[in-house]
Amino acid sequence: MHIHILGICGTFMGSLALLAKQAGHQVSGSDANVYPPMSTQLEESGIQLIEGFDPQQLRPAPDLVVVGNAMSRGNPCVEYMLDNRLAYTSGPQWLGENILRDKHVLAVSGTHGKTTTSSMLAKVLDSAGLQPGFLIGGIPQDFGISARLSDSDYFVVEADEYDSAFFDKRSKFVHYFTNTLLINNLEFDHADIFDDLASIQRQFHHLVRTVPSTGAVISPSFDANVSAVLDQGCWSSQESFGDHDGDWKYALISGDGSQFDVIQSDQAGHELSRGTVKWAHSGLHNVMNGLSAVIAAHQVGVKVEQACAALSEFVGVKRRMEVIYQGPGITVYDDFAHHPTAIKTTLEGLRAKVGSETIIAIIEPRSATMRMGAHQVALSASVGSADQVYWYQNAAVDWDVGALGKASLVSTQSTDSIEILLELALKSVAPNRHIVVMSNGGFEGFHAKLTAALSS
Repeated sequence: MHIHILGICGTFMGSLALLAKQAGHQVSGSDANVYPPMSTQLEESGIQLIEGFDPQQLRPAPDLVVVGNAMSRGNPCVEYMLDNRLAYTSGPQWLGENILRDKHVLAVSGTHGKTTTSSMLAKVLDSAGLQPGFLIGGIPQDFGISARLSDSDYFVVEADEYDSAFFDKRSKFVHYFTNTLLINNLEFDHADIFDDLASIQRQFHHLVRTVPSTGAVISPSFDANVSAVLDQGCWSSQESFGDHDGDWKYALISGDGSQFDVIQSDQAGHELSRGTVKWAHSGLHNVMNGLSAVIAAHQVGVKVEQACAALSEFVGVKRRMEVIYQGPGITVYDDFAHHPTAIKTTLEGLRAKVGSETIIAIIEPRSATMRMGAHQVALSASVGSADQVYWYQNAAVDWDVGALGKASLVSTQSTDSIEILLELALKSVAPNRHIVVMSNGGFEGFHAKLTAALSS
């Protein structure tokens, strides 16, 4: 079957393309912006990429058009597809019906940490010999690929709450036939499709409704927003986690989160099992991600000690505090953070790791929610662990990014020029410097320009 994917270079759709290719289909696709690492991954897999949406790409007609959720009415390919009655579906629906229906699906959801936690869970299951299939909205460095099809009974999927397509406004995750559900956290996000937190919680409860009674829902004991979802009704077994209460707890051994214990207890509080994670990562957010991955793996028979040993070898995910340059006294990280909480926890984790060394954050408010200005107040407070912040005002941001500095206790500067931003970053170069570049897009090639300038 020839499957053509519109919007193929998004993290989800690119991963979907890999699965379709591995399933034996002829796969092609197009997008408006084709950039690494997804474009590289697709090309290396033998998938034809087309830049732009000229309807000529749909002649002769493919057997099926899979439509990404970034596509909308008015797109030339979408209009041609509809006018000529081509067979089409959404990405999540294709994934559910063709890949997930007959698997034990472990779905990782929540506002933050989905990609990292999914990667951790896939690593743990793989280390236990279960060889899971997976689809992750990023590239786990432990596997080098964002999606894998296998003969295993198990499949790990990053379960996104974003809508499925222009013709299906349900969240992606309702299509996934989930057996083990992780809800790591819940905050307001995606202001372009959700009016408020309650509308997001409604979608999460739709997801909870799809988990069978033989399945499990894993959630933090301390997150009131998640608890409000489960209070609407849950028909599956529940596992809770936290630092003081819940069925599962963590105990920090080192303050930066690079070493911690995972403890399973019974309802009376008696310890049932314990394992220790000692890894190269930092931050309480990563501790929580790792803890939830251990719990999910335990649901399918992986022992706590075995899961913790696997996590201790976890390499990480591309664009999640990925070190992209290291020189004498300076380290540059590429990070995907695009929500105030993610920015805050990431910088706090780095601060705990590097102590008094200088942290410089270079941030592009690029997500739809950020571009709309929905998080302006929280953004100012999110960078408190940095010593210097440079904000980039891209053309799509219609509010004054420079105003963030007025409410910030951290030295702040903004610019709408990539060249000036590069100059500011290079002026910051000195011993014991950590530069964190944060964006959920290509950042107009800034990463490559910065690393090239530093290398020269």
